[in-house]
Amino acid sequence: MDLTMIMVALVILTLSAVLSYKFHALGLIGAVIALLIGLNTCSSFTYGIFVFAIGIINLLSLSALKSDIQGVDYGLVGLMALATMYIFNTSDFALVLAALVLVSVPTYILVMLREGGTNVEVGIKYITFMVLATVLFLIGAIILVYTKNAFNGFLYVLGYVMLVLGLCLEIGVAPLHEWVPDVFASADPIPISIIASLAKIVPFIAALWILVYTACDMTGSITIFTVVLAVISMFTGNIGALTSKEHARVLAYSTVAGMGYLLTCLVVAAKPEFLYLALTGGLLFLFSNAAGKIGLFNAIKGKGAYSLLTFILAFSFIGVPPLMGFWAKLFILITLAKMQYFWLIGIIVINSVISIPYYIRLANELGVKWEANLTNFICLAAVIITLVTVLFVPVEWFVTNMEAIAHTVGIAL
Repeated sequence: MDLTMIMVALVILTLSAVLSYKFHALGLIGAVIALLIGLNTCSSFTYGIFVFAIGIINLLSLSALKSDIQGVDYGLVGLMALATMYIFNTSDFALVLAALVLVSVPTYILVMLREGGTNVEVGIKYITFMVLATVLFLIGAIILVYTKNAFNGFLYVLGYVMLVLGLCLEIGVAPLHEWVPDVFASADPIPISIIASLAKIVPFIAALWILVYTACDMTGSITIFTVVLAVISMFTGNIGALTSKEHARVLAYSTVAGMGYLLTCLVVAAKPEFLYLALTGGLLFLFSNAAGKIGLFNAIKGKGAYSLLTFILAFSFIGVPPLMGFWAKLFILITLAKMQYFWLIGIIVINSVISIPYYIRLANELGVKWEANLTNFICLAAVIITLVTVLFVPVEWFVTNMEAIAHTVGIAL
């Protein structure tokens, strides 16, 4: 990605955020222009267009939140989306970590936003966990890169464990998920929809990039640590969602379960020749998760959405073909089959079945009659994302793009 154009986009974001104190609409306009610049310079248009769409929907959803910094919040979301576009356009270790920080820090402010003031209590809890997560991730990443040039078995294991724990804390993997249910249930649904969607992409990509780049003979053995965490997260999340009644808390636990599915993609670090499959499954999962979380959290904010839309989003979460959620899980399972984790495939299938009742219940309770309002239009946009795979088979376009992206970041397959 052209760094000059990125700097131009950042200047536009900054100026529009400053001017939005007087004219709120300028914040939105500046963020959209910045994302268009980012999309135009993104090396993978397929990846970029998904991030662009998710970013735009998140920007529009902020219109339902009359916060004290309305206008500036558009700039924060624009910055997150721009950094997410950039992550696949560099193989520079420092810039990868910089993108991670640029996505994480804006959420510290967004999580506190609510109408008529700020939710400081939930903000303090969230920021405490996120700072710890970022510190663990950064230290682990630095140790791993050091061992790439001066290998030390103890340091490699230490770096691997710290990076994975930091990632788990960042995205909400059990048993490091304690912040997720409380924050999701206490904060306003709109900023949570952003945190649960756009903010999940870069941490996964950064972790996968670093683990594959620093892989060694010990990687195949240490991945069992990641797998155990993934299994714990799946069962904890799905059982928690089954037993929860509050809509936001159900989505919180479903996020914990979903991040468990996603975490299994990291096992590919031991065999990078299958990286493109893990990227395909992981990113399709993140995109379908983003669409579903945006739609359902906006439905919570808007006191319900058109029932057909809520059910389509729920079916995508479950993995009903040919929705995007189905293809995401399919490619994750293919990756695990290539890695010979057949028992883990069985656990993912079992957990997918466990999730059916609470997703159906959630769609039914949030479903209402059609009304021409912002909530339904946002849900409709989210549904369109999940329906992309109905018209285009991922094998023909997404896998090819993932192979190209893997080469772009300098990883030999």
